[in-house]
Amino acid sequence: MEHRSVLTREAYRLEIRRFLDYLETKKIEIAEVKTEELAAYLSKRRNEDEIDSRSTAKAVSCLRSFFRFSVDEGIRKDNPAAVLESPKRRMPLPEVMDRKTVENILDSVNIKTPLGLRDRSIFELVYSAGLRVSEAASLNIRDVDLEGGVAKVRGKGNKERLALFGSEASAWLKRYLSEARPKLAGSRALGRQGNALFIGRGGKRLSRKGIWKNYAKAAGMAGTGSRIHTLRHSFATELLAGGADLRTVQELLGHADLSTTQIYTHVDVKVLRDNHRRYLPRLNEREL
Repeated sequence: MEHRSVLTREAYRLEIRRFLDYLETKKIEIAEVKTEELAAYLSKRRNEDEIDSRSTAKAVSCLRSFFRFSVDEGIRKDNPAAVLESPKRRMPLPEVMDRKTVENILDSVNIKTPLGLRDRSIFELVYSAGLRVSEAASLNIRDVDLEGGVAKVRGKGNKERLALFGSEASAWLKRYLSEARPKLAGSRALGRQGNALFIGRGGKRLSRKGIWKNYAKAAGMAGTGSRIHTLRHSFATELLAGGADLRTVQELLGHADLSTTQIYTHVDVKVLRDNHRRYLPRLNEREL
């Protein structure tokens, strides 16, 4: 799995750990596993862990790789996962928010504290540039051009791209860097961690999980259960609604495949359909 991303390798490691725990519970040796038992494991993951078709497909891929490795290492002679069928991946419509909902979430952050000012600048940047959380967390100070509104980010597969952000996000980043970050960094000298754009107390780089947790708190205070990735979805949908073409949105989001970006056109159709259903009865009303 050397060619896979760090996040993919971690996901595979966790899946294998779950599978080995399952085998231990069932008292089954790796060399004795049959395809039927793999099917039972996947059924358990779907029913008890409630994983979707996408996660199930990843689990199947993980099991195939694991048993291929087992064959290479001479642990067994066959790969019982080779005949497993991956479920067809359904592309659910991404959750999006209107501008008012986004503003309510942003305004719920307490910017009177260094941590709050930091969180506001993160959320503004994610929304304005359509960043993934991992991309925002990995940013260094030198990666961001505040005057030009450009951030150099590393996306999936360690691919580098330029992400654009607006003046609002730039203004919040400037405030964060001048008012909040020095307080959070304290006396920590610039170094491997000290170059991180978004940090916690003591100057340590803020993690993806930390950003998720802080956003969930802000969203809860604003009365919504949205995830921070919804800001990225909303960014893409607003671009298309404003007239941007798919290729432009694809480049800004860092999608390798245009088909991934096309999901947002379906969101647009859904919005149209919802509005049609909402307003058509009024149009059909007759004065009595």
